[in-house]
Amino acid sequence: MPRAGLSSPRSPSRHTRGFPWRAAEYAALDFETTGLDFRTDTVVSFGVIPVIGGRVRMSGAVHQLIEPRVPPSPRSQTIHELRPQDLAGSPTLDEARDVLGAALDGRYLLVWFADVEMNFLRAIFGGRRGSWRRRTVDVRNLAIFADGASRSARAKLGYPLTGTADRFGVPVANPHEALDDALVTAQLFLVLVAKLTGKPEPSVRDLLRLARP
Repeated sequence: MPRAGLSSPRSPSRHTRGFPWRAAEYAALDFETTGLDFRTDTVVSFGVIPVIGGRVRMSGAVHQLIEPRVPPSPRSQTIHELRPQDLAGSPTLDEARDVLGAALDGRYLLVWFADVEMNFLRAIFGGRRGSWRRRTVDVRNLAIFADGASRSARAKLGYPLTGTADRFGVPVANPHEALDDALVTAQLFLVLVAKLTGKPEPSVRDLLRLARP
């Protein structure tokens, strides 16, 4: 459960949903975790990349390792390659919570397969699922929309982050490393929005609707 007395990131102002998409601020977010059950598992690292004015802003990037309350499962270690000894001495999630909150504060979220991040955000900060959903662009769903993919095509492609990035020409340096996955998500977002833009460009509301988690 989230701890009382620690700050939570503010949602973007509702009236910004009608703005052209470039006028809003976004934060591409990726979690690496001990597993996928948000009730028993926890975050071992996070990466956040701001997207402001339609551009990735690496100067505001945040990457943090976390010493978890439960050890990473063997399966998760094979994916993100973070062992207990790699995480020992890092801040706890309670200690890093405000850093994460500040990076997300007042921004729309860009994530890949939003259910994972939304569930862990609720575990960290609280809030109703709908409140996180209303500020989240699931970039995976945006890719599916841009492809016009049928259900069978979605099942065949699966839409993993790395594979989708390869198809759209977005470079991937370190798969399953939180900061690089956040960067790839941010870059894919910009590529996909460029494929959607016409006159006028889509609003924030349009993107939230097209990429609804």
